[in-house]
Amino acid sequence: MIQRVQSIWLFIASALSFLTLKLSFYSGTFLLDNQYHQLNGTDNIFLMIATIALGVLSLLNIFLYKTRVIQLRLCIIGMLIDLLLLYLYFRAIQNYSQGAYSITAVAHLLILIALIFSARGINKDEKLIKDSDRLR
Repeated sequence: MIQRVQSIWLFIASALSFLTLKLSFYSGTFLLDNQYHQLNGTDNIFLMIATIALGVLSLLNIFLYKTRVIQLRLCIIGMLIDLLLLYLYFRAIQNYSQGAYSITAVAHLLILIALIFSARGINKDEKLIKDSDRLR
């Protein structure tokens, strides 16, 4: 099992994804009721489904260490889901009249970075395996 570092990056991405269900992305005054509100992953059904899907995908991806090609594809799918989440958050922010981004909004950037690092590590391991097979 070569992929110890990738497992750590994938676990970090999964943990941060599940944390964003409760951590706020944006805080401000909501247009409909003119009250202070915090936007997090449970405010919208699409946000909740995408956030849970990203967390589960990253967590299950840890156990696919024997099939690196599938693991790499799932990392890319996870990156696309995180970009979709950012798009959904920015669309939801349009429902606010005023407010500010929370410091915990950086979690989505950290998820993306963790998935990129894990994909790089998986790719390096795949090249290492191919080179060692070539030498046999």
